[in-house]
Amino acid sequence: MGEIGRLITAMVTPLHEDGSVDYGQAKALARALLDSGSDGLVISGTTGESPTLTKDEKLRLFAEVKEVAGDHALIAGTGTNNTAASIDLTQAAEGQGVDGALLVVPYYNKPTQEGLYRHFSAIAASTRLPCMLYNVPGRTVTNLSSETVLRLSGIPNIVGVKEGSGDLDQIGAIVDGVNRPDFHVWSGDDKDNFAIMRRGGYGAVSVASHLAGRQIQEMFQLCIAGRYKEAEAIQNRLAPLIRDLFVITSPIPVKHALNYIGFPVGGCRLPLTEADEKSAAIVEQTVRETTVDLSLPSATSPARR
Repeated sequence: MGEIGRLITAMVTPLHEDGSVDYGQAKALARALLDSGSDGLVISGTTGESPTLTKDEKLRLFAEVKEVAGDHALIAGTGTNNTAASIDLTQAAEGQGVDGALLVVPYYNKPTQEGLYRHFSAIAASTRLPCMLYNVPGRTVTNLSSETVLRLSGIPNIVGVKEGSGDLDQIGAIVDGVNRPDFHVWSGDDKDNFAIMRRGGYGAVSVASHLAGRQIQEMFQLCIAGRYKEAEAIQNRLAPLIRDLFVITSPIPVKHALNYIGFPVGGCRLPLTEADEKSAAIVEQTVRETTVDLSLPSATSPARR
């Protein structure tokens, strides 16, 4: 299994005005993100509007972005709340040459911890891909407990967890309890990036890295070097951006920010909408006050004038 990397961007899915997927712009965005600090990408995660993408759209996205990812890890969001459908999509994604699978905790049907264990075990057994678990109870309702994560860590191709619970005690229990060096904990919420790294985490699956990838990567490297005061200063500097990229439901703000700086990614598919006027103004002001790392196709964006 190859190295997934410390900083993974949960990439938005660019759309045309008519709502169809803009595959060309997806490839351009992938290149720009990988050039601005990201070690890899998650395609068709929640930030990529996976609930509204068809299976065919997802598979084409995996194939198209893989063409430009090179040696960088391309992680396919293949987890759903249907175990059989998750297996089917994971196997199809493996056929497109992706490097790993992101498996979210099943949403809405509220499985037990035993159900979660069997769900993830079944998907992992169906593929040779490295599998990253994704715990985000704010969206799924159900929390993937540290005990269940540690139990799942005994499965060789389950290589870590994206932890978005915000529970640092739970995250610490995972870090302390895992006894294999290739099982990692990635932050699933940018506001916790430094805290999780300080607690022994490995990196992050990030939204803010669309705009501040180099800075987040620098923060990680400072943590690795034990220079926590300097690392925390970067986290604090990025705090307004991280906060305002969630001023309303993600990925609405980050898509608005990318469009605003001159990297068009279109709007969102219903039931998500465009940013309201107040939220748009908040995002735009924060972007103007933040050093943006993303390489733009032109230098004429409002934030760069």
